Amino acid sequence: MARLRTWTGIALAGALCATVPLMAGCSSTGGKRAEDARKAAAAQGRAAVNTPRWTFAMITHSGDGDTFWDIVQSGAKQAAVKDNINFLYSHDDEAQQQAQLVDAAVDKQVDGIIVSLAKPDAMKAAVARARKAGIPVITVNSGSAESKDFGALTHIGQDETIAGEAVGEELNARGRKKAVCVLHEQGNVGHEQRCDGIKNTFDGTVQDLYVTGTNMPDVQSAIEAKLQADDSIDSVVTLGAPYADTAVKAKQGAGSDAEIDTFDLNAKVAASLQDGTLGFAVDQQPYLQGYQAVDLLWLYKYNADVLGGGKPVLTGPQIITKDQAAELEEYTERGTR
Repeated sequence: MARLRTWTGIALAGALCATVPLMAGCSSTGGKRAEDARKAAAAQGRAAVNTPRWTFAMITHSGDGDTFWDIVQSGAKQAAVKDNINFLYSHDDEAQQQAQLVDAAVDKQVDGIIVSLAKPDAMKAAVARARKAGIPVITVNSGSAESKDFGALTHIGQDETIAGEAVGEELNARGRKKAVCVLHEQGNVGHEQRCDGIKNTFDGTVQDLYVTGTNMPDVQSAIEAKLQADDSIDSVVTLGAPYADTAVKAKQGAGSDAEIDTFDLNAKVAASLQDGTLGFAVDQQPYLQGYQAVDLLWLYKYNADVLGGGKPVLTGPQIITKDQAAELEEYTERGTR
């Protein structure tokens, strides 16, 4: 199996050999028995541990129909089954509404909260209320710079600046000279950091293009107009998998030769990488973000464990090209990559 090119170390928290009596040991045969038992338990909806049935709430900034967060939820739900967790999920792409959902979770007296900080200023007070209530908090996906100051145990995700810098290096390796970075959610600090990261390492020029991500026809029109107005643009970088296909349509409409690249991975992106429609993708492993968020909260509740040492637990980035896409296809189809 080809080795995935990794731009930064990835910290994994789930490789415990014997955390509770029901877990198997570390021998090769014991590991297989443990995996078989885990799969059987998961299939039957049974926990792999005998700890109390705590309730964890995840509240994100996802909009409706965002497939990225479906993958995050998939990981969280799998970990919740294993860890005997009652898992609650809610979301709102309006920061004030997201903060109110955090308040609602606090009022329910949940045992742990997982929250994304796409717009951290609007979330600070809500996270503070959770901490005042004695509820442990883990931040996920966005807000790594603010997580520690807000009192979270740790942050799980990719460093968005490092991810952007990886894209800049990849564009250099491909001989690109002029790129457009398409920002589909104004005010999202992670998106700004991605585009700024590209500028840090890309030897060419980068132009930001702000679009309304909730209106795909407008996204397509904006990208198409940009490409028509400047035929020297040779790269378009979208910041989410659903926007990559829209950018491809815009490229076709503009008659442009620009390469389309994207952050994030799904089944459509994997297929487009294989047929050459897309150049490369940046995977931050959303399944792992959801899984580790639940698992680390469980570890904290069960054993007062905290990973990260005050630093984010990184799940990416990985640059995925045509060569690696084939090996990941089955995982994208089942919704875990």
